[in-house]
Amino acid sequence: MSDPGSNVQQEQRRIERQQLSSYLRVFNRHSGRPMGYLGNISRQGMMLISDLPIMLGSCYELQLRLPGPGGSVEFFDFTAMSHWCRPDENPGHYDSGFSIVHNQQAFAGLAGSLTRYFSFQHPVDA
Repeated sequence: MSDPGSNVQQEQRRIERQQLSSYLRVFNRHSGRPMGYLGNISRQGMMLISDLPIMLGSCYELQLRLPGPGGSVEFFDFTAMSHWCRPDENPGHYDSGFSIVHNQQAFAGLAGSLTRYFSFQHPVDA
């Protein structure tokens, strides 16, 4: 027998997300402190996996630090609003859902690039 609430949740999840846990750390842009790891990503938002619960309805100034050419680091800044937070399946961790509210177009491009990279959907060498 299925849970009627699970059907509603499945209907709400229309955006395909790519799982990225433990690959990319997310930082507070102003303090430089790590907030957690990017759990999954879509063109419109992300899930953060953190050690502490996230305050809901707040905007956060965030930063990803991406590997760049020659071992350099590229900083990707964006603002995201928190919408939900729940305990992760791993004790002592929390999953939080965010929508992107500033730098949306660049974030959508980053989401596409990360999806291709982590899905190993690279063009075949000619």
